[in-house]
Amino acid sequence: MDLLSELRWRGLVHQTTDDANLGNWLGDKSRTLYAGFDPTADSLHVGSLLPLLLLRRFQKAGHAPIAVVGGATGMIGDPSGKSAERNLLSVDALQANVEGIRNQMQKFLDFSPGSHAARLVNNHDWIGKFSFLEFLRDVGKNFPVNVMLAKDSVKSRIGRDESEASSGGISYTEFSYMLLQAYDFVHLNRAFGCELQIGGSDQWGNITAGIDLGRRMHSVQLYGMTSPLLTKSDGSKMGKTESGAVWLSPDRTSPYAFYQYWVNVDDADAGTCLRMLTDLPPAEIEALDASRADDPAQRASQKRLAEELTRLVHDESGLSAARRATEIFFGAEIAELDDRQLGEIFADVPSSELPAAKLSGDGLTLGEAFTTAGLAKSNGEVRRTVEQGGAYINNRRVESFDTRLTTAHLASATVMVLRSGRKKYALLRFV
Repeated sequence: MDLLSELRWRGLVHQTTDDANLGNWLGDKSRTLYAGFDPTADSLHVGSLLPLLLLRRFQKAGHAPIAVVGGATGMIGDPSGKSAERNLLSVDALQANVEGIRNQMQKFLDFSPGSHAARLVNNHDWIGKFSFLEFLRDVGKNFPVNVMLAKDSVKSRIGRDESEASSGGISYTEFSYMLLQAYDFVHLNRAFGCELQIGGSDQWGNITAGIDLGRRMHSVQLYGMTSPLLTKSDGSKMGKTESGAVWLSPDRTSPYAFYQYWVNVDDADAGTCLRMLTDLPPAEIEALDASRADDPAQRASQKRLAEELTRLVHDESGLSAARRATEIFFGAEIAELDDRQLGEIFADVPSSELPAAKLSGDGLTLGEAFTTAGLAKSNGEVRRTVEQGGAYINNRRVESFDTRLTTAHLASATVMVLRSGRKKYALLRFV
């Protein structure tokens, strides 16, 4: 398949500005394209994976990608898909976020010198040089207000209470966002020969605004393509959990938690994620589809998905750590982990605290440990569990009820992992 045909097969094309000719245009020669990334945090999240991996696909096909970090537009905030205006970031916080994202992107795109080298740019470098009057004179005069008013994100909010834009209507600040992003496209075309902008389906208005501005200012033909937003079959956003977003930074979401998120994806979403987020060939994906239909309990699609994405985002070392953590949860002996890692692996496991002094001297009795942890109601019950071979400390079987627990039994600096039977876990924290 040619690039556009493969993107369509993978479900990555929602709209284009030239359905009939875009495939031939891309196949004619190497093109330069861009996608924008909003620096609202110092890490990208799962929702950012789709445009980032799309840039990667274009680069592998011989095109030159530009990743634009919105140091300027991030100071305003895109109103697309938002029901209220968000809080503005300070300059220092924004710069820290830009640097964090810059470091992450080098894992996905090839920035080494060459004809298809990726570029990473910050739109504050060109927008920040404008004075207000200069921007109105040089750019604003080319932008019809009726185009801005027709944007869905504007129409949905402009009729609300205008006296309180931050919670009801839309401020002039957010209203001007489209104009700034449109100018990004024009600048990138002039500076780097960029002719194509890609983004999520919610960016269609911004993309077409840039195409229109390029035509009005410099009589150039620009192109746009959007992809569906990464959502679950129920319509909710992919990459959201009860504890918040699934981040690409291991400091925000551990490799284990990242791996487990994909292992637990619903069957209805597994095929879509395999197509949109991995480079697996169609034949393998279709084989996984068949396997999922024949034997869904094996979760072969989800395991393959988790393996591919964890390796991509966290390298082989991260994948190995995630697998090791998974093995621990299912009974492997616990060693060489810290408090944080154990807390992530056993995040949903009951936890109790005891004074660290309990581990000194003769140590803590097994009975007190298991009853405090809630794994037994009495010493007699603990004794029976031990005699039946069902008592474990750090996934190592306890052979005697008379065992005394000391600091040597800690799995990490302050945590001890207790288990009764096959899967009944509890943590004791010694503080």
